[in-house]
Amino acid sequence: MGFKTVLYERDGFTGILRLNRPERMNAVIEQMYLDIRAVLDEARKDADVRVLVLTGTVRKGPGGDKQAFCAGADLKKHGAGDRTLWQKREYIFLAHETTRMIHEFPKPVIVAVNGPARGAGTEMALNGDFMFMADTATIAFPETGLATCVGGGATYLLTQLVGAMRARELIFTGRILDGPGAVALGLALRSVPVEQLMPEALAFASVLAEKAPVSLALTKDLMRHAPHRDMETVLLAESEAILACMNTEDWHEGIRSFAEKRKPVFKGR
Repeated sequence: MGFKTVLYERDGFTGILRLNRPERMNAVIEQMYLDIRAVLDEARKDADVRVLVLTGTVRKGPGGDKQAFCAGADLKKHGAGDRTLWQKREYIFLAHETTRMIHEFPKPVIVAVNGPARGAGTEMALNGDFMFMADTATIAFPETGLATCVGGGATYLLTQLVGAMRARELIFTGRILDGPGAVALGLALRSVPVEQLMPEALAFASVLAEKAPVSLALTKDLMRHAPHRDMETVLLAESEAILACMNTEDWHEGIRSFAEKRKPVFKGR
């Protein structure tokens, strides 16, 4: 399937989704959200995709390559003033439905931030399971300086990741964080030189892809819902997940491989 604003490929058990509007620093428009949703739907249904990596493309030019993850909403498009109030509302809902799909994607999502991420780009990155950043990449929430508001679940997700006071500081001020700064706050898992970013992300994806897919999906769902549940509900949900795992072929493979002192080969069923 061809897409207008993203690129999608598979590397082994890893799907790689690249935001692809390099001439606009991969700024988001309606079509990009639609393309992202289409890729997520395709990758979700593909049993051979066990992990998804989300990253940006590079703009090549006479002055050298320019890395960008996602500069946020395309303000040139917004500034044109050709949307009705209803269309603006539909755009917001489309954006939020897309970030929700990233957040609820049943397989691990690794976000590799290769260059600047702002606004909607940072919000997409927050909805992944793991954030890897290039040392030179930056993330920020510029919304209060543009007389708008953060979205994509940022007020909830950022608070969960870095705490309420730090989240308020980052959102209220729009402070820019580089890769090492994001790692120091617990926002990103790793920060590496940009040329090592995709190799690091793909190596981590390979580690996850070797795990039992059903186990990963159930565990991801448990951890996503845990903050909203009490201990009794958590234990009940974990019990059901354990029973579901014990009813899979992979559970038997895990037991056999442990007894035989070999690496398991999971099939996702």
